[in-house]
Amino acid sequence: MKQYIGTKVINAEPCMRADEEGYKVIYSDGYESWSPKCVFDAAYRPMSGMTFGQAIEAAKVGHKIKRSGWNGKNQYVELASCISYKDPNGTIVNAQHDAIGNRAFAFCGTSGVQLGWSASQADMLAEDWEIAQ
Repeated sequence: MKQYIGTKVINAEPCMRADEEGYKVIYSDGYESWSPKCVFDAAYRPMSGMTFGQAIEAAKVGHKIKRSGWNGKNQYVELASCISYKDPNGTIVNAQHDAIGNRAFAFCGTSGVQLGWSASQADMLAEDWEIAQ
């Protein structure tokens, strides 16, 4: 039997069912369900305290991400695609590499955008990642 791991963004609120603690869960397609507290707590965590891996998964589905500990206001990272650049001759190059992809993280700050942003060791090990508004 294969093992699976999933990442999804949900809305949830505490909810009792037959004297058992749990959560009412609403999925992005509007489907609603109930989850026992122990099952829910093992599978989900608030989006205001994500690991770097969880933040990457959120970026892959279109969210802007940031660390709550970053000093600058309005700084965030997002996934950029269809990346192009201007070579020394002034030619715009947009390489479509099926083997290595054409996406990278872009750090967006008050001074502009830095393509190809690389996380520091502290960023990768932090658990204060959140969705940027």
